[in-house]
Amino acid sequence: MTSPSQEFRLEPATFADLKGWKDDDPSSLFRAMRDCRTHIRDVKPYRTGETGLTADDLLALLDAAEGREPSCAAEARAFFEEHCQPFFIRRGDGGSGFVTAFFEPEIEVSATADETYRYPFYRRPDDLIDLDDSNRPSTLDPSYMFGRLSDGVISAYPDRGEIDRGYLEGKGLEIAWAKSKVDIFFVHVQGAARLRYPDGRLGRITYAAKAGHPFSAVGRLLIDRGLLDRATISMQTIRDWLYAHPEEVDEVLAHNRSYIFFREADVSDEALGPIAAAKVPLVAGRSLAVDRLIHTFGFPFFIRSESLKHLDNGRSFARLMLALDTGSAIVGPARGDIFTGSGYDAGELAGIVRDDADFYIFIPKAAARRFG
Repeated sequence: MTSPSQEFRLEPATFADLKGWKDDDPSSLFRAMRDCRTHIRDVKPYRTGETGLTADDLLALLDAAEGREPSCAAEARAFFEEHCQPFFIRRGDGGSGFVTAFFEPEIEVSATADETYRYPFYRRPDDLIDLDDSNRPSTLDPSYMFGRLSDGVISAYPDRGEIDRGYLEGKGLEIAWAKSKVDIFFVHVQGAARLRYPDGRLGRITYAAKAGHPFSAVGRLLIDRGLLDRATISMQTIRDWLYAHPEEVDEVLAHNRSYIFFREADVSDEALGPIAAAKVPLVAGRSLAVDRLIHTFGFPFFIRSESLKHLDNGRSFARLMLALDTGSAIVGPARGDIFTGSGYDAGELAGIVRDDADFYIFIPKAAARRFG
C-alpha cells in the first residue's frame, strides 16, 4: 500500500503483542461508537481510505457494540478482543509512528468589536467554493480543496496575510471578536474553540472550511531562523515567543497561508468535545486525528508510546482510541493527533506532545481476513 508520502503495510498481531493493553479501559469509546453508527446509517457513510477499509466493514463492529454498556474495563477489552483483529502499521521506511496532540481552547470574546476585542473569527464566505477534480483550475495544486469564485472564474482564495489585512471586512461574517491575533491563530490551528462572553455565556465554534492554502508550521520557521530550539519547541514556547515579539507577529503568522473559517455550534453538554471531521463529538483522551486519505474514520487505533508519560501520570501512554478527526499536518499511515480535551489545562497537556509511537489498527474480524 502507498500513501502520498510513504509505503506501509498492515501486519497481523495478537492482543498479547499490545504492551499496556491489559491496563487500558476503553469503556468511554462505546458512546462515540454509537454516534458513529448513527451518522453512517442516518446521514452519510465515511469516505474509504487507502487501506480499503469501508464504512460497511466498520458497521460490523458498531452494530455489535449497539446497546453495550461495559460494566468494567475488562468487559470493554473483552468486547474488542472478541470482535477485532489488531494489525501493526509498519511504515515502509522502517521509521516509527509519531503523535502530537490538540485541544479545544477557551477564548474570551465579545459579540461586538471595540478597542479591546479587535480580532474576528469569521464564518465561511459566500465566494468560497469546494473544489474537486471536476472544477479545480489547472493552475491550482491538487491539494487545494477550496477556491474563490468571482464573475464565473475560479482562483486561489486570499490567504492569511490578505485576510488579516482586511479582505473580509464589511461582509458581516464575524462570529465574535477576540483580544489577540495570536489567540485567533492558535484556534485556527486547533480547529475549534469554546467562546466565553463577558456575561458568562459559553458558545462554541468548529471548523467550517478553509481558504485552501497548505498548512505551514510557524514553529519550523522559528527553528529555521534560530529563534527557538528544536529540542524544546512546543505550543507554549511558540506562543510565548509571539507574545514577546508583537512587532513580528504579522510577518510570522502570515508564513502559514492557511486560513480557517468557522460555524457556531452547541455546547449543550460541556463534558463533550467539539464535533469534528467524523461529525461526532470528540472524546477527551480517546479521539485521534488521522490522515483521512489513508484511514477511514471510526476505526479503533491502539497507540503505544514509551516516551509519552505526562498524559497518564508518569505511565507510558497505551490507549485504544477512535479515528474521529483529521488535520493538514497529519500526514502518513502512522501519524496521529491526540485530543486532550477543552480549556487551559488541556492545552498545557497537548502543547508538549511530540513523541514516537506504535500504531495498531483494530479491524473487525470479517474484514480482517482480507489482510492475512
